[in-house]
Amino acid sequence: MFDLKGRVALVTGASQGIGEAIARLLARQGATVCVAARSTDKLEKLASQIAADGGRAVPLTLDVAQAETIPERLKELSQDLGPVQILVNNAGITDDNLLARMSLEQWRRVIDTNLTSVYATTRALLRGMMRQRWGRIINIASIAGLMGNAGQANYSASKAGLIGFTKSMARELGSRNITANAVAPGFVETAMTAALSDDQRAGLVEQIVLGRLGTVDDVAAATLFLASDEAGYITGQTLNVSGGLYI
Repeated sequence: MFDLKGRVALVTGASQGIGEAIARLLARQGATVCVAARSTDKLEKLASQIAADGGRAVPLTLDVAQAETIPERLKELSQDLGPVQILVNNAGITDDNLLARMSLEQWRRVIDTNLTSVYATTRALLRGMMRQRWGRIINIASIAGLMGNAGQANYSASKAGLIGFTKSMARELGSRNITANAVAPGFVETAMTAALSDDQRAGLVEQIVLGRLGTVDDVAAATLFLASDEAGYITGQTLNVSGGLYI
């Protein structure tokens, strides 16, 4: 089950956190994984670790905020590995502020990194998927895109836009046997949440039906399912991985 042998996957934002966990799990299930992010050193270390575990990973230094550079970088990747069949658009940032204080630069930086980059990566890889008549596009959104969040108008807008983009891709590409789905994590144990005080953490946990923060592995498992043949009849959906925070 969930066998990805023979598949080529690209995971953006793969140098840490959720992206790293996704890359490791896809490789463990047999995919050749291109791990992409800005930090070359972290990517090379991750690729070496995946290889040591018996998988195959190829590092790709990529700044998704520079959308105009993406097509050429991914063209080189496809020439080296063959067409990418599984695309996980995970790279994203936050730059929080109340809207009354939010600068245009803060708005643009988040929208460009979280949303415009997804347009660029997906468009660059579509033709390869269409020629093979098989593909999986998985966009890592957020429950902030479903329910909103004060102080995150830019982030919430980017993630809500990502969900709308996912639905449009599902309609455009379904006839080519390409699915498009989103995963919307809630609060996940990362370096960001590790900086919370005990009181802040307890306040978050109180809102979660399952009584705990999520883990990067929770999100990776949902992503693996959507990348697999077993999810071949699911498209245009947003899988809410929030422990019941958003119902």
